[in-house]
Amino acid sequence: MKHLTLIEKAFLLNKTPIFSMLELDLLLPIADKLSTTAIGAKEIVFDIDEQAYSMYLIVEGCVITYDTEGRELAKLEAGEFFGEESIFSRKPRSYRSYTLTEALCLTLSQADLLAIINEYPRVATGFLEVYTKAMPFRKRPG
Repeated sequence: MKHLTLIEKAFLLNKTPIFSMLELDLLLPIADKLSTTAIGAKEIVFDIDEQAYSMYLIVEGCVITYDTEGRELAKLEAGEFFGEESIFSRKPRSYRSYTLTEALCLTLSQADLLAIINEYPRVATGFLEVYTKAMPFRKRPG
């Protein structure tokens, strides 16, 4: 498994939309909480209805997500993250994530993510920005 230094982890975080607004001095303590996980090709990262304990940031490789009907939702590559929505909702996973290739991911536990948001509220702003950009326009009644 490839070893990533603390500074390499911080630079990877800086390239993601949710952490990009933070300065390096704030990214270093966050990076220190990340674990490195190597996942083989064609392996399930997590499955539908599993309890969520971590979110993932892809360093290398490709991950595909599928809905309950087996339809592909997204093809994710280096620099993209997944698995965070169940951490916030505290509901079981609503989709399956599967590695297409060997993957190297940084994982952040639910407890660490919530502690980071508590300590660095700007991270919550990053999540909100990502979600509002992805949210489709909703028609208002009236």
